[in-house]
Amino acid sequence: MGSTSINRRDVMKRAAATSLLAVPAVGALSSCASGGGEENKAEKGEKSKKNPLGVKADAGLAVVVFNGGYGDKYAQFVTDMYKKRYPDSDAGQKSTTKIATQVQPKIVRGKPTADVINNSGADQMNPGKLVSNKQVADLTELLDAPSWDDPSVKVRDILEPAVEASGNFGGSGTFQAGISLTVYGTFYSKKLLEEGLDSAYPKTWDEMLAVCKKAKAKGIHGWSYPGGHPRYMFFSIYTMFAQRGGREITTAMDHLEPGAWKNDAVKDVFEAWEELVAKKYVLTGFDGTEAHTEMQTAWTKGGKCVFVPNGSWVENEAKDTTPKDFGMSFGPSPSLDSGDKMPFGTINAPAGEFYVVPEKAQNRQGGLEWLRAMYSKEAALNNFKELSALPVVKGAIDGQKMPHGVASVQAAIKTAGENVVIAKHMDWYNELFREDFNNMIAKFMLGQIGTKQAMDIMEKAGARILKDPDVVKVKKS
Repeated sequence: MGSTSINRRDVMKRAAATSLLAVPAVGALSSCASGGGEENKAEKGEKSKKNPLGVKADAGLAVVVFNGGYGDKYAQFVTDMYKKRYPDSDAGQKSTTKIATQVQPKIVRGKPTADVINNSGADQMNPGKLVSNKQVADLTELLDAPSWDDPSVKVRDILEPAVEASGNFGGSGTFQAGISLTVYGTFYSKKLLEEGLDSAYPKTWDEMLAVCKKAKAKGIHGWSYPGGHPRYMFFSIYTMFAQRGGREITTAMDHLEPGAWKNDAVKDVFEAWEELVAKKYVLTGFDGTEAHTEMQTAWTKGGKCVFVPNGSWVENEAKDTTPKDFGMSFGPSPSLDSGDKMPFGTINAPAGEFYVVPEKAQNRQGGLEWLRAMYSKEAALNNFKELSALPVVKGAIDGQKMPHGVASVQAAIKTAGENVVIAKHMDWYNELFREDFNNMIAKFMLGQIGTKQAMDIMEKAGARILKDPDVVKVKKS
C-alpha cells in the first residue's frame, strides 16, 4: 500500500512508459549524469525568511510523478507554484507508471536525475530499502521549516499526525511524505445497498453474510476484487485482524514476530472469509494487471456486486463510469462478534500517495521546497478538487462541498477517533505484501486453499524475510 502508504496503493493507469533517464526540460540535470565517478554536488542557496530551506533560485528542478489513479495534473499545479516563486529554476515534471524501473537505477548509483519523486504504483521502489540504504533524505528539515502560508507555524504543525507516522521507519526521522489521507477498506453503492437490497451497511459478519445472501437471490454477487491485484482484499481484511486481536497483533505483524500470522485472531478472520467464499458470494475474474478498472466498472456501471476492497482514491479513479446517483460510500470492516478487541469503526488510515527526495539529489533543497509548496493550503485545496482526496493539511477544505465518497470517508475518520491502525509492514517489507501475500490471497479467494494453508504461507513468508540477511529489519522504537 502509496500507502502503504501505505504507502499505499496499487493502482495502474495505462500509459506509455517514457524514459526518465533524461529530463530535457530541466537544464541543470546535465550535470547529474556527467563526470565518471564524481559525487553529485547539491545546489544550495542562502537561507532567508522568504527562503527558509536555502533553495538555489536558478537551480533546475526535476519532478517525477506516478501516472496512476490520481494522474499528474495535481502535481503540475505545485510545480507551477514552484516556478512562480523561482522563475529562473527551469523546473520540469515527468510522469510514468515505471517508477522503480526508470528512476531507481540512478538513485542506486548515487546520481539521481530526479529531485522529488512520487513513489507509488505497482512498480514502486521499496521504501524500506531506500531508507536502510540511506538513499532518501530525512524530511525532518522540511517538517521543522516555516509553513508556506504562515511563517510563524512549522510545517509539521499544520499536518495530520498520520504524515509523520506513515513516514517513519521505526527509528527517528521521516523519510516519505504522504499528501492525502488514504483510507483503505470496503466501498459500496449506497443506492444499491439501501434501495436495491433494502439493507443497511453490515456492522457484524453475520449481517454481512445476510446481505450477501440477499444479493445472491437477486443475481448479484456480494463481493468482487481485482484478480490481477488480489492483495486489495487485505484492505478490508487487515482491519479485521486489528479489530479481532488488538494493536498487539498489528505490532507483531509489522515487526515479523514469530507466530504473528498464526494467531487465533488471524485464524478467526480467515475462517469468516472462507465461509463467504464457499457460499460463492464473490465475483471472480478480472485477472489482468490492468483489470482493476474492469472490476470497478462491473461494480459501478454494471451493478454486478455490492462490496469491493479499495482505497479512498477510487471515487476519482472510477468517476467516468460511476452513475450520479450511485452514492459511493466507505464502510468500516464488520466486527466478527463481541470477542473483538477493537470496535466496529476501526479503520486503516495512513497518509498516502508518498513522495521522497533522493539523499543525493542535485537540487535536494528544491525537492524539499516543492514538498513545502505541496503542503500549502492552496495546493491541498486543489488536490481535493482535482482528486476527491482528503488532504493532510489541517483546515484546507473547511467549508467545501464534498463528493459523496469523500464525505463518507471523512465521517469514518471522525467516528474512528483513536481507533486508527496503519499496516506499516506493507511499506517496510513490501515484497511480502506484493508477492507472497498477493499470491496467497489469489488462491484463497478462489477457494483453492483454506485458512490453515493461508496462515502457513504468511507465517513462512514472514520468517523468510526475518532471516534474510539482505533485508534490513525495522526495529521497535
